[in-house]
This record gives sequence, C-alpha cells and structure tokens, in this order.
Amino acid sequence: MCGIFAYLNYNVTRERRYILEVLFNGLRRLEYRGYDSAGISIDSSNQTSDPPLVFRQEGNIESLVKSVYHDVAATDLNLEESFSVHAGISHTRWATHGEPAPKNSHPQSSGAGNDFLVVHNGIITNYEVLKETLLRHGFTFESETDTEVIPKLAKFIFDKANEEGDQSVTFSQVVLEVIRHLEGAYALTFKSRHYPNELIACKRGSPLLLGVKDLEEKASSGSSFSDAKFPSSNGQPKELFLSSDANALVEHTKKVLVIEDGEVVHIKDGGVSIYKFDKGKNGGTLSRPASVQRALSILEMEVEQINKGKYEHYMQKEIHEQPESLTTTMRGRLIRAGSCKAKTVLLGGLKDHLKTIRRSRRIVFVGCGTSYNAALAARSIVEELSGIPVTMEIASDLVDRQGPIYREDTAVFVSQSGETADTLLALEYALENGALCVGITNTVGSAIARHTHCGVHINAGCEIGVASTKAYTSQIVVMAMLALAIGADTLSNQARREAIIDGLFYLPRKVKAVLKLDEEMKDLAKLLIAEQSLLVFGRGYNYASALEGALKVKEVALMHSEGILAGEMKHGPLALVDENLPIVVIATRDSCFSKQQSVIQQLHARKGRLIVMCTEGDKASVSVGGSSRVIEVPQVVDCLQPVINVVPLQVVVLLFFRLTIQ
Repeated sequence: MCGIFAYLNYNVTRERRYILEVLFNGLRRLEYRGYDSAGISIDSSNQTSDPPLVFRQEGNIESLVKSVYHDVAATDLNLEESFSVHAGISHTRWATHGEPAPKNSHPQSSGAGNDFLVVHNGIITNYEVLKETLLRHGFTFESETDTEVIPKLAKFIFDKANEEGDQSVTFSQVVLEVIRHLEGAYALTFKSRHYPNELIACKRGSPLLLGVKDLEEKASSGSSFSDAKFPSSNGQPKELFLSSDANALVEHTKKVLVIEDGEVVHIKDGGVSIYKFDKGKNGGTLSRPASVQRALSILEMEVEQINKGKYEHYMQKEIHEQPESLTTTMRGRLIRAGSCKAKTVLLGGLKDHLKTIRRSRRIVFVGCGTSYNAALAARSIVEELSGIPVTMEIASDLVDRQGPIYREDTAVFVSQSGETADTLLALEYALENGALCVGITNTVGSAIARHTHCGVHINAGCEIGVASTKAYTSQIVVMAMLALAIGADTLSNQARREAIIDGLFYLPRKVKAVLKLDEEMKDLAKLLIAEQSLLVFGRGYNYASALEGALKVKEVALMHSEGILAGEMKHGPLALVDENLPIVVIATRDSCFSKQQSVIQQLHARKGRLIVMCTEGDKASVSVGGSSRVIEVPQVVDCLQPVINVVPLQVVVLLFFRLTIQ
C-alpha cells in the first residue's frame, strides 16, 4: 500500500509554491495508501546544470510539508519562481523493505547527482541479484529498499550507452532496458536531470493512471491519444498527472488513460508516447518499439465523493454510507412488483453467460482479505441455489501451488479495486487454463473488469478507507444476487429465492437501524481499549463475519484478533479461554443458533469474558446467568445476516481507533 503522484505543467506558467501544493494535495488524497513516510522531487532553479531537489521525511504527509518548508526557509530557494514547463514526482509509503526513515522513503536516487529518480509501488523480487551486480560495478547503496536498484540500474544503462558512443539514447530507451531486468509487481515513475521536463511511467501488476487536463479543452473525451493527437509542436498548454489512484486525479481532470501492464508512457514536450514492452524481444542493444494508440476514458467520480464531509474519518463516512451504497448496488437489479411471479434479479453483465455458468462443474471464488471473506459469506447460498459445488481460493495460495483450474470451471474474482496484484495473477492463471472468468469489482475500467469474460460492478461508490466497509457489504449482496440469477431456472427453490429478494429490498433500512447502536458500541470500545487480544467465534454464514470482524480489529485497532469457526472451538482454541480474554460470539438466529448456544455455555464454563451478538429479543437465550454483554441486531433472511452482523463490528473497531488516538 503506497501512493504515487506526479505533476507536469506544459506551456502554462506555474510558481514553485503552486507546484509544491499540487504535489502535497495529491499525496493527501493518497495518504490512506501509506502513511509512515513520504517524499517529493522538484526542479532546482537551473534545470540543465543543477540536480533535482529531493525532500524525504518519516511520518505523515503534514510532516513532509513542514519539513519541506523548513528546508526552503533555510536556503535561498525562491518559492515564487515560475516555470512554463516543470515535472515533479511524489510518493507516500507503507514500509515493506526497510524501516520508516528518510533514507528509505521515495523518491529513491541513482546517487549524489540525482541523475535518475524513481517512485515505486510494489515489490521487486529479484532486487538482491540486481544489487549484487551493481555493487560489483562500483555503485553504493544508502537505503534498505528494493527500489534503490531501479534508479541505479537506469544510471548504469545510461552511462554504458554514452561510453559506447550512443549520445542519442532516449529516456524511454533507458527505461525499457531497466524494466527488461525487473521481476515482480510494480508501478514506476521516473524523473531524470538528463531529460529535464520529461516523465516516464510504467507498470506491471500495480495500478497507475495518466490524467490529462487540456487547458484549451480542444481534445474530445473519446479521442484517440497518441503522438498524432498530442504533437510536441502544437504548443497547446496542458497539465498532465500520474497517480496510482483516481482519487488524486478527479479534482484536476476526469480525462484519464488507464495504463496497462507492460506499457511505458513517455511524457515529453507536452506529448505522450505509449510503448508496449515485450520482455522476450531484445537484440542486445537499446531499442524502442513502435508507439501504440490508446483512448482516453472518463472518470465516473465526483469530487464530493472523495471528501469526508461532516465525518472525521473516511472509514466513519463509508460505514454510515452503507444504507445508500447497498441501495445503489441493487438499483435496477431487483425486480420486485406486486405479484410473486415478478420477483427476480437482473444482472446485465452476466445474462449472456448464465447458461455456461449453470453447466459448470464447479464455481471457484478467488479473492484476498476482505474480498475473500465476502465470497465466503456467499458460498453457502450460491451452492444452495445453484446446486453447483463451490470452492474457495485465496488468490496468492492458488498461484503459489498452481491449483487445478479446469475449462469446465467458473472462476469468480472478487476485488474492491479490481487491481489486487495476487488476484490479477490468479486471473491470468485461470484464463490460461480456459475457465470462464467472472469479475466482481467496485471499479469500472479496472484490470479485473477488463480482463474477465463477464462480471458485475458492485456500485458501492468510492471507498478511500484502507479497511474496506461498504464494499464488503455490497460484495455480499452482489454475490447473493449472483446466486439468485444462477438458480432462477429452478422451480423447487422459488419460495426461497423470493424470501431472499424480499430480504434484499428491506436490507438498507435494517442497516440504518444497526447504525443507531453508536453509543452502545462506544461503551464496548472503551472496555476493549486496554486489551491485547480478541477472539471472534462464528458459524455457518457468520464464520465469514468472524473472520472479517477479526481482520478489521487487526487493520484498524492494531490489536491481535482471530476469527474462529465455532465448530473448531474444542480443537485448540478452548485452551486459550480464561477470565481475562474477551471473546465475541456471533449467535444470531439461523440453522446454527442452537449450536452457538452450546458454544456460549462452554465458554461461560471456562469463565470467558463474553460479548454475544444476537437477534433482537434473544438476549435471555444467549446470556448465561446474565453475565454476558449482549449486542442485539435486527433479523433478516439467514444468507443476508452477515451484512447486518458486520456493521456493529465495523463501528466498534472505528470507535476503538478513535479512542486510541485521543
């Protein structure tokens, strides 16, 4: 989780202070992606003779801002100096290689002269081999990152080309040669003093977008975007942006190019060249493939969506948006007229493939983290209504072990962003094996949306909080509708389907009712704030709720938590229970309710500190001797109960976090 933002103004005069603020604001929009360190690079006064300036700082974005202005005040750098052309890059980091520290922050440099600078999202898996090679050639390393090998490799390639007499080597040729040596997942943006006012971006497995703001508004939104459309000779003023997330672009422009894997985007003289990198083609010399033609797309996002409004945190805003986001997810898809015969669902993205899905040997859900948990919550209802076996795969594990995927399988890839690296690798693997691939994402135009055969957008709206909330509940709803669509040709389960459709119709107002438990959850958060660990037990549909609740505790409260299948309680977890360990048991009314009552009895016998979530009116049935703390929630049809049950867990985790930072 890191963030890239770059800004290039062409034939439009901007002061250095303005450029800095554009970069800072871009990082603020991306801070949720990484917040332990940050850095920027801008040009010095003499772009041709003086190296670019680099500022890096441990801490959040505001720490970087203060540090930059402090350093500027201590020098004679003129913030009012104007540039008609200028390229700046910036980065916010979540440490993976090397501790949070200025030396490990980005941009990473090729050396003292800042000949090449790079900001990087992702992981270079062969960096140790590259580092050893560069050390043998006299390079020294200052950071502990995997990224530092990239600018140093660029300098090595540039210097070698010049030593061999190739004085005309271009920036794109250097970068193409660099990425030929890289293995792993990455999104990269390059800046170089040898190529002033130029930027290069490339990606493999990590998202990256180019935003275009034509200040004369001559280009049409659907126009082709290539050298022919943006020649360097036209002098048309424009601003160009690179970002790892659309959130940082929408306040500047809605015209974007979604950079594809293997593409190298070269910004020079106000023009943009796009090259397709093919690792298999190399003749031993620096070469450049022909530029390719792409088209701009329009962001379906408004600035208001990325603002917190009246809320203190994005996560708080997104939790309270769930009644509206669920309504939007179902809008136009639930058909529920007066007669029973009219109760059905319509998923336009799947209608041409439903017959193929119904003939599948099995359905394979693939996801990571919260998306995996959402798929797990829907597994039972998909099996029940479709009659097709459903298996669950964590994306990274599927790829690691090369698990069997067959032509007769339907593989469903679940991802909020549609750009999750491990899920994309699993999608590539499934496509190679001939499976029908279905995408469930929240992002129109994402890699998963583009590369699957069909799919459903969850339409939950922009989600900025790192800990997914409204996307999770919308994913469950979409997969419940997927189950309804697959099973729509079976008469035997018609009554069951209609009950679920009725439940979906009333679900948003039930979620709104749960959100009124804020004060009760605040008291619970105060009780948990001094704890070091938490167990969450669930069963049936609510095993996924237990996993998701525990995940949120880890992500947001930074406390150890474990989601446990209640049926496995006797096989190890029961030994952990004592009077000091807080335990959440999800025991709402469904086919597993009596079994959960038995679990509560056993945990009580071990003097466990129980927090029980139950259906309204069931307090007496789940509170043994009145000793348990009870959270009562509305009842809905069993397969949708996980949507209701996760909301109190989301709220208590957020309140826990807010108490810890006070």
